[in-house]
Amino acid sequence: MSGADVVIINSGGANLASLRFALERLGARSEVSADPHVVSAAPRLLLPGVGAAADAMARLRAAGLIDAIRALQQPLLGICLGMQLLYERSEEGAAPCLGLLEGEVQRISPAAGRPVPHMGWNTCKLQRPDPLLAGLGDGDHFYFLHSYAAPATERSSATVDYGAPLCAVSARGNFHGVQFHPERSGPAGARVLRNFLEL
Repeated sequence: MSGADVVIINSGGANLASLRFALERLGARSEVSADPHVVSAAPRLLLPGVGAAADAMARLRAAGLIDAIRALQQPLLGICLGMQLLYERSEEGAAPCLGLLEGEVQRISPAAGRPVPHMGWNTCKLQRPDPLLAGLGDGDHFYFLHSYAAPATERSSATVDYGAPLCAVSARGNFHGVQFHPERSGPAGARVLRNFLEL
């Protein structure tokens, strides 16, 4: 039995060290695991990710984690690609994903002054109450790095404007997602992680 406050699902390629350090600064013990039994028994979980959706889903499938994640009743927070994996599909590699949030992740359209990937600091616009965003407002800055995004819908707790509103925070039941990197987002990101630890 793990003694960790948070289990970080090892989906491969993520910057796990900075995420663990961010949790440590908040006094939380974390463990990285790809073991379905550890994941199923964890009090709460983070699903980080970088790279391509199809590759990340293949790693989760190979580890036997797909059914374990779908069956979770405890809080899970998907970060960046991890949030995108919560949706039904991703345009990136035409990848079927976990299907825990409705909709398809799509490539961001580049334009003059809006290169892809969307990289750097941006503000979010709060759309509906969400315990993950307690104590935060429209002026808070978060660090983004992504080329694909979920569309803004009624399930979006917050959006980010990058030529059009994109989903920045989403939730359905115990499943939560943030498109930005809270571990790189200074005090606002730390507040998101603290709020998650208190869910």
